Amino acid sequence: MALKGLRSVLIDLSGTLHIDNEITPGAVDALKRLRETNVIIKFVTNTTKESKRFLYERLCNLGFDLKHDEILTSLLAARQVLQAESLRPMLLVDSAALEDFEGLTNFDGEPDSVVVGLAPEHFNYDKLNKAFRLLLEGAKLIAIHEGRYYKRPDGLSLGPGPFVKALEYASGGQATVVGKPSAEFFHIGLSGVHPDSAVMIGDDVNDDINGAQRIGMHGYLVQTGKYRPGDEDKISPKPFRTVPNFAAAVEDIIKEMNS
Repeated sequence: MALKGLRSVLIDLSGTLHIDNEITPGAVDALKRLRETNVIIKFVTNTTKESKRFLYERLCNLGFDLKHDEILTSLLAARQVLQAESLRPMLLVDSAALEDFEGLTNFDGEPDSVVVGLAPEHFNYDKLNKAFRLLLEGAKLIAIHEGRYYKRPDGLSLGPGPFVKALEYASGGQATVVGKPSAEFFHIGLSGVHPDSAVMIGDDVNDDINGAQRIGMHGYLVQTGKYRPGDEDKISPKPFRTVPNFAAAVEDIIKEMNS
């Protein structure tokens, strides 16, 4: 199936373009090549370890050519939910991400919502127990995403998903998930482009690829970051393509567009 009508490419960040401060092979040049095709590029990320500003500065320092408004983060999607529903959040997020919630943490009374991102320093008994008690009192549980694990330089590490599931199990409630694989999150990234004219490139077979393909996009699974051998067999339909890395995905996309 050729991609001659391709209009938009959504790109995951951590694990796809970079792992902390290490660039995946050929990623900087591959992004430049992709821009030459004139497709609309959007960077869609579940990263909750740092604010959008910190993330943008990190990527620029690594040599990537991108604009601030090309980045869509699940942190900002969570902020939109809090603002739309006038919620008072208990934030279980990394301190480097707090600036994306500026103005939402000064309120009177108890929190009426619990927002869970990747925040290892908060995943202790006392903090989780406080969150659990709030949920029992009717607070809303918001998962910035439910990633099971992610890749760090020292190996795979637990994501926020296991802690979200623990809170759901204990409280008997259900979390609202705002990041990938939420269909709404992908549609925001597409900005009106029809899904069958778009591609998603990512390292997470469920959140990136399965989530995108469920709404009709083509999914490119890269074998970097959190990828584990056999991931491509864990979803149905399988990824449109499984490739070694982001650069290989771009090469295949350009080939498909010109076929």
